Amino acid sequence: MHFFAWWPTVFVLCVASCTDLRSGRIPNWLVLPFLLAGIVISPLRSDWQGSGHGIGWQGFGQSFAGLGQSFAGMGLGLLVFGLLFWLGGMGGGDVKLCAAVGAWIGPMQLFFAMVYAGIAGGFMVLCWAVFGGFFKELFTGAGDLVFGLKQRGMKRDPELTLANPLKRRMPYAPAIAIGTLLSFFAR
Repeated sequence: MHFFAWWPTVFVLCVASCTDLRSGRIPNWLVLPFLLAGIVISPLRSDWQGSGHGIGWQGFGQSFAGLGQSFAGMGLGLLVFGLLFWLGGMGGGDVKLCAAVGAWIGPMQLFFAMVYAGIAGGFMVLCWAVFGGFFKELFTGAGDLVFGLKQRGMKRDPELTLANPLKRRMPYAPAIAIGTLLSFFAR
């Protein structure tokens, strides 16, 4: 990935991780301008796969490929993390952060970033459960979420949502940051 897209992504992920760890929220003032900047800058980028060069080199025809990559990355983030949000296992800030990162890095790299984020998040939650003393409760809740799907259909389980004040919430921005950074190094 080109340095032009790498450094703003790392900066925003660091700030988002710090705010998520501190307050359990990822602020809109951070994520929404980052998302818009990723879309606006995408036609100028020359490092997208299959996009040729930006406006300065090949003209406006090639710039639409960069814009398409940005929208496809944003859409993939919204689709996958939006589904997790709808099921009650992800916060809205995480969805917006993933969509914004997708607008900067595109769908292919976002796919790998989400895979790595899932691995990092799984490892983080296991450590959190072991050191927090609720390892058994973690697997009971996960089993209810997965195996209870057949009984309740696609309806949310009110017990297993982030809106339930009695449930534990793990900040997921650090996992998104780790997954995205790993996707940079894996390329």
